[in-house]
Amino acid sequence: MGILQSIETYTSKEPTVVTIGTFDGVHIGHQKIIKQLVDTANGSHLKSVVLTFFPHPRMVLQKDASIKLINTIDERSEILYALGLDYLLVKKFTKAFSRLSAEDFVKKILVDKLNAKKVIIGYDHRFGRNRNADINDLKLFGEKYGFQVEEISAEDINDVSVSSTKIRKALDEGNIAKANAYLGYPFMINGSIKKGKGLGRQLGFPTANVAVEETYKLIPKYGAYIVNSEIDGQQVFGMMNIGLNPTVNDNKESIEVHFFNFEKDIYNKKIQVNLLNRIRDEQKFESVEALKQQLLLDKNTSLDYINNYLK
Repeated sequence: MGILQSIETYTSKEPTVVTIGTFDGVHIGHQKIIKQLVDTANGSHLKSVVLTFFPHPRMVLQKDASIKLINTIDERSEILYALGLDYLLVKKFTKAFSRLSAEDFVKKILVDKLNAKKVIIGYDHRFGRNRNADINDLKLFGEKYGFQVEEISAEDINDVSVSSTKIRKALDEGNIAKANAYLGYPFMINGSIKKGKGLGRQLGFPTANVAVEETYKLIPKYGAYIVNSEIDGQQVFGMMNIGLNPTVNDNKESIEVHFFNFEKDIYNKKIQVNLLNRIRDEQKFESVEALKQQLLLDKNTSLDYINNYLK
């Protein structure tokens, strides 16, 4: 698959079938639409294209720094990559782009750039300046410019909307099992490993601090989680704490992972941590010793879960 950060660098003239959307989370509802896209492309001798936008329109038009996304743009790209697309095109969303008229968007991007012969779109999709055009306008443009419009059903669109809302709510509540069920894969956090204060090592639980660069990435509720990662081709399990480390009065948000039976130096490496299940809320303990005893209990809870997870 070709992943391009700008439509301007896309030069293929092959006929395509296109779907358009944010696809944050690429959850099971989205995956159904992507399968429809890929199957249509294969059955019609077309190339499958997902056109997505970044930054999120609200970040640009409303200066909404509070918006949090289930996936970073790189995570979204990797997940979509695995679904068999021919092209994922990431269109940079700007104020100038938002002012493009509906017909200009269709003519300049769908027709001239993407050579679209079919567009698969939700019944409630709106586009163009002030989002003033809908699927009926798109069908008229299709007649004018020579492409078909295939409508995604209200049921499927509702599934997408409900799933996204439920995933965000589940993550905010720390319900990783529910979020993962809607996603169809484990919720992930990507970042670089940075050195911390070494408190975990003093407790007998050395941790890797995961620094997430993207401020818009949704981070789940504070607490302890069971996780796994692939490091140098090896699957490694562990437990992770998200929070402020109140027992030692750290008061600075951190994401710390303790991997089981793992001794490699991974500082400054990029890592993906997959959240499998939740152990407990973050708590303030009466002493460091009490915290250590809880970490031993957390480890046993994690190992029991992992043994069942691997069956």
